[in-house]
Amino acid sequence: MSLHDGAVLVGVMSGTSLDGVTAAIARFHGGERDAVELLGVETIAYSDGLRERLAAAMQRAAAAEYLGLAGVLATHCAEAVTAVVASAGIARADIAAVAVHGQTIWHAPREGSWQLVDAARVAERTGLAVISDFRARDIAAGGEGAPLVPLADAMLFGSATAARALQNIGGIANVTVVPRLGVLDDVRAFDTGPGVAMIDTVVQALTGERFDRDGMYAAMGAPIAAVVSAVLRDPFFASAPPKSTGRERFGAPAALRLITDCRAAQPSCSDADIVATATEITARSIAEAIQRFVPEPLGDLVLSGGGAANRTLVQRIAVLVAPLNVRRFDDLFFPGEAKEAVAFAYLGWRHLCGLPGNVPTATGARGPRILGALYPA
Repeated sequence: MSLHDGAVLVGVMSGTSLDGVTAAIARFHGGERDAVELLGVETIAYSDGLRERLAAAMQRAAAAEYLGLAGVLATHCAEAVTAVVASAGIARADIAAVAVHGQTIWHAPREGSWQLVDAARVAERTGLAVISDFRARDIAAGGEGAPLVPLADAMLFGSATAARALQNIGGIANVTVVPRLGVLDDVRAFDTGPGVAMIDTVVQALTGERFDRDGMYAAMGAPIAAVVSAVLRDPFFASAPPKSTGRERFGAPAALRLITDCRAAQPSCSDADIVATATEITARSIAEAIQRFVPEPLGDLVLSGGGAANRTLVQRIAVLVAPLNVRRFDDLFFPGEAKEAVAFAYLGWRHLCGLPGNVPTATGARGPRILGALYPA
């Protein structure tokens, strides 16, 4: 089969929201413009216990714990791959490779970025070639190693008629600015700051629930302006792209500090007020990033990721960026839960074709690089 036209790959993504492992199977077509056809998507949710182990590992853990988690994650990835291949009805012999992102444990571009998974074990369990460790080469070339979805955004999900901003709201939020579909010149991308990581941690600490379903708690509260302003004074928000961040900056410790700061600033505040404050921080950081670092006219702002399901967050973003048209990825393409996994499947396809997977204007790397390490079937 030609790797340049009609190749089928599985992309496996486990994001900073710590929800679970999502596998998407897609067919890619090359030509004047690349195109993708989503064939299926499956998610294997993390158990509460695994989620807690991963959150703890992002702070500190023993070597044996990391090795054990790498194996557990490999099992989840393999199960997700098996499930999506079965649901799509695709013969295993027709699958060119599996692209596995792994679970980000630590992201510090000047030192490195660690995506935990035992890729060799995924290859053994699935019997398929596996491509992983996508960020390392970009970092070695002087880049941030993130975000890596801009190439897929530009080649697969841009608008044919106008510039488009694609805003992913996972645990950490990132935006890609695409001049037009298939155009890589002037593509820019960067992390805007917290996505749902802080919101989820606040909700879990205050209510015991995993996340703010439909933004229900945030809708019942009022953000504490002084706390929002204080958080947004973090130097990260004012620093110019390219830039990236992670849970080491906007994870559980920051969320727990937020709860303390809210109660200190407004002792009578409700739990809903604190959730609303965390939600406002995400909404403001996204809107201000667009206004500060995206001077060109945009046709629309397209939202994806778990945060796109938070109605209160989406409504607040829409108010803050008005009159810019805000749309959901699901309404334009396919279910947004598959987007990140499809993006890494696309990077895997580019690896097999011997084509670069990074966008230097987004990551700051010295030039285009083929990304990933291959574990043959």
